[in-house]
Amino acid sequence: MPAELGLAALVLAFAVAIYAAVASLIGVRRKNSALIASARNAALLTFPLLLMSAATLLYGLINQYYQIAYVWQVSNPGTPLFYRITALWGSQQGSLLFWCLLMSLFAFVALLLNWRSYPRLMPYVITYTMVTLAFFIGLSLFLENPFARYWIVPDVSAPNGLVVSNVFIPANAVAPDPTRLAATARGLNPLLRHFGMIIHPPMLYLGFVGFVIPFAFAMAALASGDLTTNWIKATRRWTLIAWLFLSLGLLLGGRWAYDVLGWGGYWGWDPVENAAFIPWLVGTAFLHSVMIQEKRGMLKVWNMVLVIFTFSAVIFGTFATRSGLIDSVHSFAQSGIGAPMFIFWAAVTLVSVILILYRRSRGELKSEHAFAGFLSRESLFVLNNVVFVALALVIFWGSFGAPIASELFLSTDITLGPDYFYTVTVPLFIAMYILMGVAPLSAWGAMSARALGRALIVPLGLTLIGLIFLILSGVSGIGALLGYGIVLMAGFVAIYEISRGVNSRHRATGENYLRAVASIFSRNRRRYGGFIVHLGITVIGLGVIGSTLFQQETQQTLALHEVLRLGSYEMRFDGIDIGQVAEDDRVMDIANVMVIRDGHELASLRPRFDMFPASEGQAAMVMHIPGAYSTLENDFYVLLVGVQPDGRVTFKVYVNPLINLVWWGGIILIIGTLISSWPSQKESTAERVKLRRGKSAAAGAVV
Repeated sequence: MPAELGLAALVLAFAVAIYAAVASLIGVRRKNSALIASARNAALLTFPLLLMSAATLLYGLINQYYQIAYVWQVSNPGTPLFYRITALWGSQQGSLLFWCLLMSLFAFVALLLNWRSYPRLMPYVITYTMVTLAFFIGLSLFLENPFARYWIVPDVSAPNGLVVSNVFIPANAVAPDPTRLAATARGLNPLLRHFGMIIHPPMLYLGFVGFVIPFAFAMAALASGDLTTNWIKATRRWTLIAWLFLSLGLLLGGRWAYDVLGWGGYWGWDPVENAAFIPWLVGTAFLHSVMIQEKRGMLKVWNMVLVIFTFSAVIFGTFATRSGLIDSVHSFAQSGIGAPMFIFWAAVTLVSVILILYRRSRGELKSEHAFAGFLSRESLFVLNNVVFVALALVIFWGSFGAPIASELFLSTDITLGPDYFYTVTVPLFIAMYILMGVAPLSAWGAMSARALGRALIVPLGLTLIGLIFLILSGVSGIGALLGYGIVLMAGFVAIYEISRGVNSRHRATGENYLRAVASIFSRNRRRYGGFIVHLGITVIGLGVIGSTLFQQETQQTLALHEVLRLGSYEMRFDGIDIGQVAEDDRVMDIANVMVIRDGHELASLRPRFDMFPASEGQAAMVMHIPGAYSTLENDFYVLLVGVQPDGRVTFKVYVNPLINLVWWGGIILIIGTLISSWPSQKESTAERVKLRRGKSAAAGAVV
């Protein structure tokens, strides 16, 4: 049976992770290189062991071993193969095992790539990564074991015996009838049968566990006393990778909500959404802030606080969504892992803060330079950091702080809705976009207001032209134009800075402009990739403003061939197909509608009800799947609301202007992050030299 093999691999991974954490710590304290090497080998072994464990669970899902409780809970004979595979992370137990696998993969790669370059830090990196990994494996092993199986045990109250779920075989137990198990298996939650939701959790998990590596290096720097920029150099790319995956997860989650939840939007300020957004915000602040330490030797304490805050937000968000603390369509059911996760989160945060205070008290985290002026780049970056952290704090309060405090101290349940979030976040987002436009034009060390004003002339001129175009296109309202103007300026600054770099390269070398673009990106991927990221965030901002401020909606009941009008569109109801049965046994009612504009038929849409029958332990579910006609200008988005006995059908229709810019902006952001994380020519040369020196030193040590 795969359950025994998977369980054995999980137990071994737990033991090996604990050994690696303890051995590395003892080895570095005793300066025992053999023990440290042994700890490294043990840490590397956790990945193949967890891969074996996850593979056996996946084997059980594919081959329908319904005696494994997890397989029974998330699949059934009607589940297509693709969804059986992705059911590996479809519920609490499997997703926790998958989380451990990804964490071990990150640790595995980090140890292989950084072992020679940062010998003073790596033993402590092993300790921190393996302690974290051992904790999560322990949750999987002792509280949410994915290899528990169903057994029938004798019971006087049940003539046919009592079915129990247990990891080991109870006394006098027998296995249930496989045919009976298959007939009653639940199947995957219907809300998860969407490509966006299939990919969304792995991206979030990769983002979450990716931040373990920067945290481990930061704590290794504090523990070892190596408080140079080594830990930043080692983790910059890891932070970018984690940030990239978290960005992907947030975008895919928004797309899933837009396509499946049927409310015409993509971001509802749900606590689980916010639990992923908070570490993204703090991680973004960290990415900006470390540049100041690298360039000017400043903000050493602040950077440590940010990296701890990011990891702390990851652990707290995981605790909130997996413990049953919050009730959400995205969250897992209530679980016994809540208390240990809370204790782990509090302990890690406390130890980290104590280490920072200790090093600070010894004067080892002093800044090397003072702030030269309010308009210097470092000052503006600090303001940028303040905005990101303020966003994280107000979102945390609205999502978790206020509900928890009201329940603890007022014995009532207070939930803050979208109105709260719009009120507190909009001013901060405005400040973020302003700083995103101004900070890149400032200089390190000092910057006069006059010089900064001269640098802003071209972007402001382009912004004015853009606003004139919007006004001529029919956009009105001071608030909307102000929002568009601020966002456009940030984007034009990014374009302006790229163009300045291209022109400078062209004048200096005589290269044609296309070659000059390739040259500046290859020589300074971090700077110019960052500008591409800023462009992506600009495009997202334009999409958010358009789809939020100018969304139109209506709800009408139509008879056959009647027409609904909304904005410049018409929609004709052409009939409905009742009771269509899909291969996974869901029953569909599918409406047929035609989208018309200016007398031209544009698209035939098929909004529908998906009705999933009840199964053992799971109620019947109805999902409203929209139909949408998409252009760059807007989405015409149709929901089937109800079918009347007389054959008339009720529709809810939205026109969502510029909403597709949200998704296109996300793609641009991803491209920019990939460019930023790819080594530039200078970095690649430096890394090759460092690697050769490391090999030479190692060879010398052997001799």
